[in-house]
Amino acid sequence: MNQEVIAKAEEIINGKTGYIGGGMEGYAALSLIDENGYPTTSTLTIVKADGIKWLTFATSPDENKAKRVEKCSRASVCINSTEYNITLVGTIEIVTDMKTKKDMWLEPMGCGEHWTGYDDPNFCVLRFETERYSLFVGYESAQGTLERSREKNSAGL
Repeated sequence: MNQEVIAKAEEIINGKTGYIGGGMEGYAALSLIDENGYPTTSTLTIVKADGIKWLTFATSPDENKAKRVEKCSRASVCINSTEYNITLVGTIEIVTDMKTKKDMWLEPMGCGEHWTGYDDPNFCVLRFETERYSLFVGYESAQGTLERSREKNSAGL
């Protein structure tokens, strides 16, 4: 049962990556701890993901999100609709190496509207890695933890 719910959640997340349409269909809510110790939430486009294991977002190093990640790496991501609620809890880091930035650059997704290119010093990637999950998909639920793996995948993440 858990594996079926996880597979459905992963299909939903992977279907939202690199979304270039209108509306909120490609967004996730990212919650971070602010400088005063309070949770803050903002919506971001999911650039790439590996199901519930990891997700990436694009931002600038001088944005509040990146500054918050520098101070506290604990984070939560929520993706929801009237049909599902996918909540992931884990850690997040700022990634600035050129290979990852190039892999995460998606021109049609609007990156070009905010930055001059993947080598722009004001472009960085936030990489979220899941530690535990709470899923409600197709009127079925699953909760659990993921084993942490710091191995890099083929995309260099």
